[in-house]
Amino acid sequence: MLPMKNLFLFGYLQALSCIFPVIIFGALAVSKLIEIPGLPRYDFILLVCLAAQGFMLASRLETADEFKVICLFHVIGLGLELFKVHMGSWTYPEDAYSKFWGVPLYSGFMYASVASYICQAWRRLDLHIYGWPKPVYAISISVLIYANFFTHHFSYDIRWVLKALLFVVFYKTVVMFRLSGSVYKMHAILAFLLVGFFIWIAENIVTFFGAWQYPDQQAAWSLVHIGKISSWFLLVIISIIIVAQLKRVKSGLAQSAESKAARFPGFRRKMVSLEGEK
Repeated sequence: MLPMKNLFLFGYLQALSCIFPVIIFGALAVSKLIEIPGLPRYDFILLVCLAAQGFMLASRLETADEFKVICLFHVIGLGLELFKVHMGSWTYPEDAYSKFWGVPLYSGFMYASVASYICQAWRRLDLHIYGWPKPVYAISISVLIYANFFTHHFSYDIRWVLKALLFVVFYKTVVMFRLSGSVYKMHAILAFLLVGFFIWIAENIVTFFGAWQYPDQQAAWSLVHIGKISSWFLLVIISIIIVAQLKRVKSGLAQSAESKAARFPGFRRKMVSLEGEK
């Protein structure tokens, strides 16, 4: 159980990590209430997202490495959006100049905002993961989950098989984070599920503001089906696996550089020299 002081600190750090999603929510709310002549709503949201991304980088709220991860998620999200809209899973009913094949470009930022939250929470909470599965298992199940978002339209939906596999692959995995010098831990599956649940809550908010529409929301807004938590749970796992694997690769490269520096003193001087040239 978190002490009250650390509970408030946890909430504060979580709020800081959610800056990008909050900006998107704000843009959705404002554009729902105020119409700008000559500027379609989806284009306004895209401009806000681009400005927010620039602000995050310029203010150093986001690092260059985090920006690269976010760009990757933007591409992954847009690919999923293009397919799902084509298959009729949901729609973007309004017109826009930045809308291609029925998908506005701002939609990629909604996936990128999830990656932004994960990266920032990881850094702010000094998050560490123990018992991480072998890369071949983690990457393979990530690929299978992403592929199933596409293939279940044409063949059997294996999401329940994938969920069972997740418990097998991550049964030893524990997430640990630090608050005011105290260390707390949580099983990885529970952490994934909690993030998926809060994204589902956010999804209800953004669909209320018209970010997109599910077929049963076209006549009037209704609560997003609770089963969508399952989809977000799986998508969150893809996100965390990608971030974790990229961090492991970077850590491995750093350790390799340190090892070379220890064995070859000249290599250390070269590293320092190169860093000074950046």
